[in-house]
Order: sequence, then structure tokens, then C-alpha cells
Amino acid sequence: MADNTLFGIHANALEVRSQRMGVLASNIANASTPGFKAKDIDFQSALASLESGSGVDSGMAAATKYRVPNQPSMDGNTVELSSEQTAFAENAVQYQTTLSFLNGRIAQVTRALKGE
Repeated sequence: MADNTLFGIHANALEVRSQRMGVLASNIANASTPGFKAKDIDFQSALASLESGSGVDSGMAAATKYRVPNQPSMDGNTVELSSEQTAFAENAVQYQTTLSFLNGRIAQVTRALKGE
């Protein structure tokens, strides 16, 4: 593997997707909170930070950006519920796909260790 780890880039991808899911869930939970500013994590930027050796916290902080709403609300809240729900669903599918790949890799290693 390119980086000499068992799981390659997928372990970092899973971490970024997990962090992004938390940010998106926070946006959805605060959809009616006056003045709340929606955030999102730029997946490519966060993954590049992790791959370059940055810590999880510093990589995520640098990749976290505020969203610019298409239609801002009068109370200063920038959460657009339909956009957040769509982004959350897409991220959940991508998270599950990465997790399935990792599960397959673990099964492959387990079979190799058993000599199957």
C-alpha cells in the first residue's frame, strides 16, 4: 500500500466522514436557533490534511467552513434544512460505503491469517 498501513486512506476517510456527520447533525439540530451559523467540513481539504500528517483536530478545524445560505432567514440563522438533510444523507451513504470496504479488508486479512 502507498502509505504502508493496512487500511490505507480509508481509515482517514472514515474519520473525516464521521466528523462531518457530527457537524451536519449539529446544523440540523439548530435549524430553528436564531443566529446559528451552519458549518460544513470540506472533505478533500480535511483528508489532505490528515494524509499530510496533521492532527485530527487541526485538520478538521482548517477544513471547517461556514455555509453561505441561498436564502438567509430574518433571524440570522443560515441553516437550510433541506440542504442539510441532503448533505447528511449523502455523507451517511459515503460513510457506509467506506465502512463496508474496511469490513471487507478485515475479512480478507482474517481469512489470510486462518489460511483459507
